[in-house]
Parts: sequence; C-alpha cells; structure tokens
Amino acid sequence: MLRSQELPDCFYRNKATLIRPNAPTPNHSLYLSNLDDQKFLRFSIKYLYLFRKAVALDILKCSLSKVLVDYYPLAGRLRTCSQDDHKLQIDCNAEGAVFVDAFMDITCDEFLQLSRKPNRSWRKLIYRVEVHSFLEIPPIVVQVTNLPCGGMILCTAINHCTCDGIGTSQFLHAWAHAITKPKSAITVLPFNSRHVLKPRNPPQITHTHLGYTKTTLKENFTHVDIKQYLQSQPLVPTSFTFTPVHVLRLKRQCVPSLKCTAFETLASHTWRSWVRSLDLSPPTSKVKLLFSVNVRKKLIPELPEGYYGNGFVLGCAETGVKELVTANLHHGINLIQQAKSCLSDGYVRSLIDLLEDKNVKTDTCSSFVISQWAKLGLEDLDFGEGKPLHMGPLTSDIYCLFLPVVGNFEAVRVQVSVPECVVEKFEYYMMHGLDNEDNGDIIGFHNGEQTGCI
Repeated sequence: MLRSQELPDCFYRNKATLIRPNAPTPNHSLYLSNLDDQKFLRFSIKYLYLFRKAVALDILKCSLSKVLVDYYPLAGRLRTCSQDDHKLQIDCNAEGAVFVDAFMDITCDEFLQLSRKPNRSWRKLIYRVEVHSFLEIPPIVVQVTNLPCGGMILCTAINHCTCDGIGTSQFLHAWAHAITKPKSAITVLPFNSRHVLKPRNPPQITHTHLGYTKTTLKENFTHVDIKQYLQSQPLVPTSFTFTPVHVLRLKRQCVPSLKCTAFETLASHTWRSWVRSLDLSPPTSKVKLLFSVNVRKKLIPELPEGYYGNGFVLGCAETGVKELVTANLHHGINLIQQAKSCLSDGYVRSLIDLLEDKNVKTDTCSSFVISQWAKLGLEDLDFGEGKPLHMGPLTSDIYCLFLPVVGNFEAVRVQVSVPECVVEKFEYYMMHGLDNEDNGDIIGFHNGEQTGCI
C-alpha cells in the first residue's frame, strides 16, 4: 500500500520514439496567429488521465500515427520566422510526436487517493525532453505508464501555441475515435489554417484592453505586483469541488439578487477569496481577474468548424482591493459580466492588431488568472477500455483551473496553488457559507492532508 504522497520511481521500458503521420502530409510553414504565439502561452498544456484498464501500446501508437495525418502541424516543430524572430510558425515537417512507455509500481486505487491535487513527484509521469529552449520541445509529448493492477496513466503535453483547450480536446477525441471507430472518418475535421485571425493592415486599435500592458511603460503604482510575491513563496496546491447546490448557495449571497451563470459565480467567489486571503495592501490598489472566453462564435464570420488553434481571449475585470473584499459576490459578478459583454468581433480584431506590437504582453502582475477546463468534454475521453477514473492537470500553478469532475458533469473542481502561509485562510474563505447539511461534499487540502469543512 502506498504510504507517501510521493509517487514511486518510474521505469522506462524503451527509449522514446517518434510517431510520424502514417501517410504523406503537406510540407510547409504554417502561420500562427497573434492569439497563438503570445508569450503568455509559451508552455505545454499537461493533461493526466487514469484508466482502469490499459490500452495496448501498439494500438495507441498506430492510432496516433493515423490521426496525425489530419493534424499534421502537430507532428511538426515550432520555429521563429526568418523575417521576424519574435514571430512563431510551425515547420510542418512530419518529424513526429514523442511517445514513451513506462511502468510504475502503484495501483489505480492508490493513485485515486492522491488525485485531489498534484505534487512535484507527478512530473515523473511525463517524459522530459532534453532541449535547450522551449521552441525545441515537440508540439506533442505522450507518456503511457502501465500499472501492476492492469491500469494505465496517460499523460500528454501539448504546446499551447498550437492548440487551446477546445483544440486539445478535439485532437484527443479524434485520437480516441481512431481506436474505437477505425473504419469511420472523424466527425469533425481539423481546420489547420490560422490566416482567418490575421491582423489588419494597418492595425486598428479600436478598444481598450485592460488585460494587457506594454513592457516599455513605467510601473503603474496603483497596482501591486502579486505575481512576483507569489513566485517568491513556497506554494501549496488547493482543491475544492463545487456541486450545483453549492453554487446555488453562493448565488443566494448576492444582494440584490442577480442572474448569473455558475462560472460567473464561482469566478467571483474564488477571486474574492484569493484576494482576501493574501491581505493585499494598500487597500486602494487595483486587482484584476483574467479569465478565458471562447470567441469562436463571437467573430464575424464565425471561426470555421474544427478550428483547433487558440480561439479564446482573456476577459478582464478590474476593481480596488477594498471594493472587492468588502462587497458581496454581486460586485465581482457584475464586473465579470461587463467584461464578457465587451468581447465582440470588434474587440477581438482590435486585440489581434494590438498584439502586433511585441512590447505588449498579458498583465499577470496584478491579476488572478482562471482557465476553464470544465465543459470541454476532456473527462469523456475513451480509448476503447472505458472512460477515465480521473482527469486533471499534471501540475498545479498560481493560475487557477476550473476542472471537470469525472462522473458529475454539473460539478466543478477549483484548483490553484497559494502561498503556504495563507492556505488555511484561503480554504476558510472558499468554504465559508457552504457548511450546511451536505458540507462533506466540499473539501480543502493542506500539505496533502484533508482539512475537512467549516
């Protein structure tokens, strides 16, 4: 029986291999949009899946090779443009995705005990590609770790410059489709071109973009550098599962009553709890909430079906620390709704044009960032041996994830790492008011131990 929160060592059975498309693919340089190659997105999205029953390695490899024919850019390599070394593109050279198989002495049930939150030892579950820079990491890295109970852990690292959350889900389901329905075409063909999001010439900045700042500007002293503070602290992952009943209780805290979505309610509650726990000063300083919004259907014309590049922008709500922590959820929800209402076709086109200026960057210094992984179908992935027992991120960060809950489509798991010194305060604020008859449904974690509920 596993006695520690740390995972045992991972044993690699073979050297890493490259899985190439199993048919000829176009050989060219693929333009990436300004939404794709933001510096804010220059990392890999790392998913972790736990399955009760393993899928044969040959089947996984052959099906991946097949799906990479349609998704051929993901078998290429990121490069800088010859004319502009600040601009990224994909060299569609069919070099292949990295695939490695391993073994770990842990059972599915033992791993489920640890699945509420990641720790650093989980990094063993994704193969580390030895490179000198981010650009050299292949767009897709896959590690399949077989378990002695017959289960498997599947981890994927997919470059965020090539796909967003919707795009990664689309790709993973296409891979699964190649196994479960090998004789039928995938239901949604990928749209590979990114030229539909090219900037205008000349650029036309017609909107204000609060979530972005210029690196050449002097520091704005009305904002505190929260990111720098967080990066200087030892961080502890926290995890909270909210059911529809919990969300309803949060909505009842809004005075006056307000029509709002579950996302708006949870985002406001988490943002407010985070700021309260950090005890930011001075209270007149400004704080922001940045949250991902899918804009595929907001553009005119809409992005083509199957577009798997980055088709989201960051909505931005901003307020003073004092206003956020002293008001009820109504204040934050209103700000989120106002931020969402601004995200028109004109706003998105203006942002794409703004990002032509390479001195412009995402303002993460004074911001709480939420990425929405729920409602993308990530938890429904089935490679032929059943849906996952667990789906989540491989690592935890200062950016907040709204995660799906396997087996409960309506529930949302909120995960974010906070400084060790404020964990108990953050847990208190997150759980406050949710301690009624079913208080066992929402759980906080501190240093890997369940802390229970208020």
